[in-house]
Amino acid sequence: MPAESHDVSLREMVLSSRASRCAALAAAILPILRAGDAGAQTPSAPTYPSVQPGYPAPAGAPLQTGGLTPPRSAPAPENQSATYRELDRAEREDAGRGLELVWLNVESGYEYVSLDALHSDSLVDGQLIEDSGSTLALGVGAGVRLIFLTFGARFRMLQQSAWDLWTLNAEVGLHLPYGVLEPSFTFSAGYASVGSFQPHDVTGNFDGSNIDISGLNARLGAALDWYVNPLLSLGLKSEVALLVLSRDEAALSATEQAVPGAGVYLSDGSGIGIGGSISVVAGLHF
Repeated sequence: MPAESHDVSLREMVLSSRASRCAALAAAILPILRAGDAGAQTPSAPTYPSVQPGYPAPAGAPLQTGGLTPPRSAPAPENQSATYRELDRAEREDAGRGLELVWLNVESGYEYVSLDALHSDSLVDGQLIEDSGSTLALGVGAGVRLIFLTFGARFRMLQQSAWDLWTLNAEVGLHLPYGVLEPSFTFSAGYASVGSFQPHDVTGNFDGSNIDISGLNARLGAALDWYVNPLLSLGLKSEVALLVLSRDEAALSATEQAVPGAGVYLSDGSGIGIGGSISVVAGLHF
Protein backbone atom coordinates (compact mmCIF):
# COMPACT_ATOMS: atom_id res chain seq x y z
CA MET A 1 0.00 0.00 0.00
CA PRO A 2 1.37 3.34 -0.86
CA ALA A 3 2.36 5.66 1.98
CA GLU A 4 -0.10 8.38 1.07
CA SER A 5 -3.03 5.97 1.19
CA HIS A 6 -1.85 4.77 4.55
CA ASP A 7 -1.78 8.33 5.91
CA VAL A 8 -5.26 9.04 4.64
CA SER A 9 -6.67 5.95 6.31
CA LEU A 10 -5.00 6.81 9.58
CA ARG A 11 -6.38 10.36 9.50
CA GLU A 12 -9.90 9.11 8.83
CA MET A 13 -9.69 6.72 11.76
CA VAL A 14 -8.61 9.53 14.11
CA LEU A 15 -11.40 11.79 12.91
CA SER A 16 -13.92 8.99 13.23
CA SER A 17 -12.79 8.31 16.79
CA ARG A 18 -13.07 12.02 17.73
CA ALA A 19 -16.55 12.25 16.20
CA SER A 20 -17.69 9.21 18.17
CA ARG A 21 -16.44 10.69 21.45
CA CYS A 22 -18.13 14.07 20.77
CA ALA A 23 -21.41 12.36 19.98
CA ALA A 24 -21.24 10.36 23.21
CA LEU A 25 -20.44 13.51 25.23
CA ALA A 26 -23.30 15.41 23.60
CA ALA A 27 -25.67 12.55 24.28
CA ALA A 28 -24.71 12.65 27.97
CA ILE A 29 -24.93 16.47 28.43
CA LEU A 30 -28.10 17.16 26.42
CA PRO A 31 -30.56 15.59 28.88
CA ILE A 32 -29.03 17.55 31.75
CA LEU A 33 -29.36 20.86 29.86
CA ARG A 34 -32.95 20.08 28.90
CA ALA A 35 -33.86 19.30 32.52
CA GLY A 36 -32.29 22.59 33.69
CA ASP A 37 -34.17 24.60 31.08
CA ALA A 38 -37.46 23.01 32.06
CA GLY A 39 -36.88 23.78 35.74
CA ALA A 40 -36.03 27.43 35.03
CA GLN A 41 -39.07 27.99 32.82
CA THR A 42 -41.78 26.41 35.09
CA PRO A 43 -40.87 26.92 38.77
CA SER A 44 -42.92 24.80 41.13
CA ALA A 45 -45.40 26.78 43.31
CA PRO A 46 -44.83 26.48 47.06
CA THR A 47 -47.52 24.71 49.01
CA TYR A 48 -48.77 25.72 52.45
CA PRO A 49 -50.56 23.63 55.00
CA SER A 50 -54.21 24.56 55.50
CA VAL A 51 -53.76 24.33 59.27
CA GLN A 52 -50.69 25.61 61.08
CA PRO A 53 -48.64 22.91 62.76
CA GLY A 54 -49.49 22.52 66.41
CA TYR A 55 -52.99 24.10 66.05
CA PRO A 56 -55.31 21.48 64.58
CA ALA A 57 -58.70 22.78 63.56
CA PRO A 58 -61.58 21.38 65.61
CA ALA A 59 -63.60 18.71 63.90
CA GLY A 60 -66.54 20.10 61.99
CA ALA A 61 -65.44 23.76 62.42
CA PRO A 62 -65.30 25.86 59.22
CA LEU A 63 -61.85 27.13 58.31
CA GLN A 64 -61.26 30.82 57.70
CA THR A 65 -58.32 32.76 56.28
CA GLY A 66 -55.06 31.21 57.39
CA GLY A 67 -56.81 28.15 58.71
CA LEU A 68 -57.85 29.86 61.97
CA THR A 69 -61.30 30.50 63.43
CA PRO A 70 -62.20 33.15 66.04
CA PRO A 71 -62.50 31.78 69.58
CA ARG A 72 -65.96 31.12 70.84
CA SER A 73 -67.23 33.33 73.66
CA ALA A 74 -67.13 31.46 76.94
CA PRO A 75 -70.47 31.18 78.79
CA ALA A 76 -70.78 33.26 81.98
CA PRO A 77 -69.93 31.31 85.12
CA GLU A 78 -72.91 30.10 87.11
CA ASN A 79 -72.02 32.17 90.18
CA GLN A 80 -71.72 35.30 88.03
CA SER A 81 -75.17 34.73 86.56
CA ALA A 82 -76.56 34.34 90.08
CA THR A 83 -75.00 37.67 91.02
CA TYR A 84 -76.67 39.38 88.06
CA ARG A 85 -80.02 37.91 89.02
CA GLU A 86 -79.59 39.08 92.62
CA LEU A 87 -78.73 42.61 91.51
CA ASP A 88 -81.73 42.69 89.20
CA ARG A 89 -84.01 41.54 92.02
CA ALA A 90 -82.58 44.16 94.40
CA GLU A 91 -83.15 46.87 91.80
CA ARG A 92 -86.79 45.86 91.39
CA GLU A 93 -87.34 45.74 95.15
CA ASP A 94 -85.69 49.14 95.53
CA ALA A 95 -88.56 50.52 93.43
CA GLY A 96 -86.14 52.61 91.38
CA ARG A 97 -85.33 54.93 94.28
CA GLY A 98 -81.66 55.24 93.36
CA LEU A 99 -78.95 56.75 95.54
CA GLU A 100 -80.01 59.19 98.25
CA LEU A 101 -77.59 61.87 99.42
CA VAL A 102 -79.64 64.51 101.29
CA TRP A 103 -82.83 64.19 103.34
CA LEU A 104 -85.27 66.57 105.02
CA ASN A 105 -88.36 65.70 107.06
CA VAL A 106 -90.99 67.26 109.29
CA GLU A 107 -92.93 65.55 112.06
CA SER A 108 -96.01 66.17 114.12
CA GLY A 109 -97.41 64.09 116.96
CA TYR A 110 -98.21 63.59 120.61
CA GLU A 111 -95.55 63.67 123.34
CA TYR A 112 -95.60 63.11 127.09
CA VAL A 113 -92.78 64.41 129.32
CA SER A 114 -92.13 64.11 133.04
CA LEU A 115 -89.28 66.43 134.05
CA ASP A 116 -88.24 64.55 137.21
CA ALA A 117 -89.77 61.07 136.96
CA LEU A 118 -86.52 59.21 137.71
CA HIS A 119 -84.89 61.68 140.10
CA SER A 120 -86.18 64.86 141.74
CA ASP A 121 -84.16 67.38 143.69
CA SER A 122 -86.36 70.47 143.87
CA LEU A 123 -86.37 70.96 140.09
CA VAL A 124 -90.00 72.19 140.22
CA ASP A 125 -92.51 72.22 143.05
CA GLY A 126 -95.21 70.23 141.21
CA GLN A 127 -98.07 72.48 142.25
CA LEU A 128 -97.26 76.04 141.34
CA ILE A 129 -95.43 74.68 138.30
CA GLU A 130 -96.36 71.22 137.09
CA ASP A 131 -93.61 68.63 136.69
CA SER A 132 -95.23 66.71 133.78
CA GLY A 133 -97.40 67.34 130.79
CA SER A 134 -98.35 66.20 127.30
CA THR A 135 -99.36 68.01 124.17
CA LEU A 136 -98.71 68.43 120.46
CA ALA A 137 -95.04 68.21 119.44
CA LEU A 138 -93.54 69.53 116.21
CA GLY A 139 -90.12 68.77 114.77
CA VAL A 140 -87.90 69.15 111.75
CA GLY A 141 -84.72 67.31 110.76
CA ALA A 142 -82.17 67.40 107.93
CA GLY A 143 -78.94 65.69 107.04
CA VAL A 144 -77.03 63.43 104.68
CA ARG A 145 -77.24 59.73 103.90
CA LEU A 146 -74.45 57.24 103.20
CA ILE A 147 -76.12 54.06 101.88
CA PHE A 148 -77.70 52.65 105.08
CA LEU A 149 -76.62 55.36 107.55
CA THR A 150 -78.00 58.87 108.03
CA PHE A 151 -76.39 61.77 109.88
CA GLY A 152 -78.13 65.00 110.69
CA ALA A 153 -79.65 67.42 113.19
CA ARG A 154 -83.16 67.64 114.60
CA PHE A 155 -85.13 70.36 116.36
CA ARG A 156 -88.28 69.52 118.34
CA MET A 157 -90.70 71.81 120.17
CA LEU A 158 -93.36 70.88 122.75
CA GLN A 159 -95.73 73.52 124.13
CA GLN A 160 -98.04 72.60 126.98
CA SER A 161 -100.01 74.63 129.47
CA ALA A 162 -97.33 74.89 132.21
CA TRP A 163 -94.10 75.27 130.21
CA ASP A 164 -92.40 74.78 126.83
CA LEU A 165 -89.70 72.23 126.09
CA TRP A 166 -87.42 72.33 123.06
CA THR A 167 -84.48 70.12 122.09
CA LEU A 168 -81.73 70.43 119.49
CA ASN A 169 -79.97 67.12 118.81
CA ALA A 170 -77.40 65.50 116.59
CA GLU A 171 -78.86 62.33 115.09
CA VAL A 172 -77.59 59.11 113.54
CA GLY A 173 -79.85 56.50 111.95
CA LEU A 174 -79.69 52.97 110.56
CA HIS A 175 -82.03 52.31 107.62
CA LEU A 176 -83.02 48.91 106.24
CA PRO A 177 -84.71 49.43 102.84
CA TYR A 178 -87.09 46.74 101.64
CA GLY A 179 -88.69 47.90 98.42
CA VAL A 180 -90.95 50.87 99.03
CA LEU A 181 -90.93 50.21 102.80
CA GLU A 182 -88.01 51.22 104.99
CA PRO A 183 -87.77 50.49 108.74
CA SER A 184 -85.18 52.56 110.58
CA PHE A 185 -83.69 53.09 114.03
CA THR A 186 -82.31 56.41 115.27
CA PHE A 187 -80.32 57.70 118.19
CA SER A 188 -79.98 61.39 118.98
CA ALA A 189 -78.55 63.48 121.79
CA GLY A 190 -78.13 67.15 122.48
CA TYR A 191 -79.36 70.20 124.34
CA ALA A 192 -82.72 70.62 126.10
CA SER A 193 -84.35 73.74 127.50
CA VAL A 194 -87.51 74.27 129.56
CA GLY A 195 -89.01 77.78 129.75
CA SER A 196 -92.03 80.03 129.26
CA PHE A 197 -93.47 78.90 132.59
CA GLN A 198 -97.15 79.46 133.25
CA PRO A 199 -97.56 78.96 137.03
CA HIS A 200 -100.93 78.10 138.56
CA ASP A 201 -101.05 81.17 140.79
CA VAL A 202 -104.51 82.44 141.65
CA THR A 203 -103.04 85.58 143.20
CA GLY A 204 -101.16 86.56 140.00
CA ASN A 205 -98.07 87.54 142.02
CA PHE A 206 -95.71 84.83 140.72
CA ASP A 207 -94.09 85.68 137.39
CA GLY A 208 -91.99 82.60 136.66
CA SER A 209 -89.83 84.36 134.04
CA ASN A 210 -86.82 84.15 136.37
CA ILE A 211 -86.88 80.34 136.33
CA ASP A 212 -84.56 78.72 133.78
CA ILE A 213 -84.19 74.96 133.40
CA SER A 214 -81.79 73.39 130.90
CA GLY A 215 -79.66 70.30 130.40
CA LEU A 216 -79.12 67.33 128.13
CA ASN A 217 -81.40 64.84 126.44
CA ALA A 218 -81.03 61.57 124.55
CA ARG A 219 -83.63 59.92 122.31
CA LEU A 220 -83.98 56.43 120.90
CA GLY A 221 -86.51 55.94 118.11
CA ALA A 222 -87.90 53.51 115.56
CA ALA A 223 -89.78 54.37 112.38
CA LEU A 224 -91.39 52.82 109.33
CA ASP A 225 -91.43 54.89 106.13
CA TRP A 226 -93.34 54.29 102.92
CA TYR A 227 -91.77 55.77 99.79
CA VAL A 228 -94.60 57.17 97.68
CA ASN A 229 -91.97 57.88 95.02
CA PRO A 230 -88.18 58.35 95.07
CA LEU A 231 -88.64 61.94 96.28
CA LEU A 232 -91.41 61.69 98.92
CA SER A 233 -91.95 59.39 101.90
CA LEU A 234 -94.59 59.13 104.63
CA GLY A 235 -94.16 57.25 107.88
CA LEU A 236 -94.80 56.66 111.56
CA LYS A 237 -92.19 57.22 114.26
CA SER A 238 -92.01 56.41 117.97
CA GLU A 239 -89.38 57.63 120.44
CA VAL A 240 -88.44 57.41 124.09
CA ALA A 241 -86.41 60.17 125.71
CA LEU A 242 -84.19 60.70 128.75
CA LEU A 243 -83.68 64.20 130.15
CA VAL A 244 -80.99 65.30 132.61
CA LEU A 245 -81.96 68.80 133.78
CA SER A 246 -80.78 71.38 136.27
CA ARG A 247 -81.92 74.78 137.53
CA ASP A 248 -80.11 77.67 139.14
CA GLU A 249 -81.45 79.64 142.08
CA ALA A 250 -84.07 82.14 140.95
CA ALA A 251 -84.08 85.79 141.99
CA LEU A 252 -87.61 86.25 143.37
CA SER A 253 -89.15 89.36 144.77
CA ALA A 254 -90.63 89.38 148.25
CA THR A 255 -94.11 89.21 146.76
CA GLU A 256 -93.19 86.14 144.72
CA GLN A 257 -91.58 84.45 147.68
CA ALA A 258 -94.85 84.75 149.57
CA VAL A 259 -96.68 82.62 147.00
CA PRO A 260 -97.22 79.00 148.21
CA GLY A 261 -94.59 76.68 146.66
CA ALA A 262 -92.30 79.49 145.49
CA GLY A 263 -89.72 78.79 148.21
CA VAL A 264 -88.42 75.78 146.20
CA TYR A 265 -86.94 78.17 143.62
CA LEU A 266 -84.77 80.05 146.08
CA SER A 267 -82.14 77.29 145.77
CA ASP A 268 -80.66 75.21 142.96
CA GLY A 269 -82.53 72.16 141.73
CA SER A 270 -82.08 69.20 139.40
CA GLY A 271 -83.99 66.24 138.04
CA ILE A 272 -83.88 63.31 135.65
CA GLY A 273 -86.96 62.91 133.52
CA ILE A 274 -88.37 60.72 130.79
CA GLY A 275 -90.54 61.21 127.74
CA GLY A 276 -92.31 59.33 125.00
CA SER A 277 -93.79 60.34 121.67
CA ILE A 278 -95.52 59.04 118.56
CA SER A 279 -95.69 61.09 115.40
CA VAL A 280 -96.29 61.08 111.66
CA VAL A 281 -93.37 62.03 109.43
CA ALA A 282 -93.17 63.40 105.89
CA GLY A 283 -89.79 63.34 104.21
CA LEU A 284 -88.06 64.62 101.07
CA HIS A 285 -85.10 62.73 99.61
CA PHE A 286 -82.53 63.95 97.08
